[in-house]
Amino acid sequence: MIEHEDDILNDDSSQNIINSTRVGITHGDVNGIGYEVIIKTLADIRVMDFFTPVVYGSSKVASYHRKTLSASDFTFNIIKSADQAKDNKPNLVNVYHQEIKIDLGESTEIAGQVAYMALESAIEDLKKGHLEALVTAPINKQNIQSADFKFPGHTEYLAKKFGVNEPLMLMVSNNVRIGVITGHVALKDVPNIITEELILRKIRVLNQSLKQDFGIQRPKIAVLGLNPHAGDKGILGMEEINIITPAINKAFDEGILAFGPYPADGFFGSSTFKEFEGILAMYHDQGLIPFKTLAFKSGVNFTAGLPVVRTSPAHGTAYEIAGKNMASPDAFRESVYLALDIVKNRKIYEEINSNPLKASSKFDGDDDSDKLDLNLLSEADDSKL
Repeated sequence: MIEHEDDILNDDSSQNIINSTRVGITHGDVNGIGYEVIIKTLADIRVMDFFTPVVYGSSKVASYHRKTLSASDFTFNIIKSADQAKDNKPNLVNVYHQEIKIDLGESTEIAGQVAYMALESAIEDLKKGHLEALVTAPINKQNIQSADFKFPGHTEYLAKKFGVNEPLMLMVSNNVRIGVITGHVALKDVPNIITEELILRKIRVLNQSLKQDFGIQRPKIAVLGLNPHAGDKGILGMEEINIITPAINKAFDEGILAFGPYPADGFFGSSTFKEFEGILAMYHDQGLIPFKTLAFKSGVNFTAGLPVVRTSPAHGTAYEIAGKNMASPDAFRESVYLALDIVKNRKIYEEINSNPLKASSKFDGDDDSDKLDLNLLSEADDSKL
């Protein structure tokens, strides 16, 4: 992830790729902090050196939030679609021209409607090739529900729109990347959803994303257990023995460096997570609680497995501070930077693999010694508890 503007300015090849990149930005819930973090990010004109922003929203709502922030010097260039965007300017596609009643900190029907309209308009431009990436400001998962949007979140909606059967919600902050097997589902349903094949598919998606989107040639992936102490050899549950371990073994046989299952508490408590480029949790809170503890202010939600690049700040609408000029733009800014990084990495990956040499499905010289060594970490961690 790009941490400083100088990282790009000192890399001429990267800058040539990024300068022409149009990034779509959806405004999210208008009663939350979406416009605040968008305006605070784009008000720093230096970011225009790296990409051309195209916000999908309402000029009237943008004006309201601009006044709330006392950002009188900030203005949007109003356009009809992304192909009209001007470089070095913050552009805005007006998806709703009527007046909108703003109720800061409240969930309203109109807020859900215009959040959906912005998302639809941005996806249309993505499909036309007018955008190279999409950054979504937070939505309210309840008020956006309608006959057209019956999804638990952005991840599932985007997967449907782009015909992807196996998306992966991946939380990213610097070198920490945590994906979840089951995503937005009720905890009581998790044990019935988890299968050997599902875990194997998610491992494959994460492995490919780490290579293609993050430029890691031989990523090591840790898979967490479902039960306390990873089942404690069957005493606390058999899922690890009957489902999770066989999936990990099959992935390893395919040449994927997957290890585990690890007890989640010891894995994060002992800093074992630092040994891996990617982590797969069995369910939402198992992965997101440690992630947000580590990186709440700068965390990014990336949807791996899509043909397009989509990121979002890891936080929600933050109704409690909406309109108070208290929201930090850090996570939103990092979402933009990560999207730019992934656009660049995918182009490099495509170029490198345009004429790939025929390779074995397994890495030359690989054996099970690394697997055995890393599996000892989980036993050592568990013995300390």
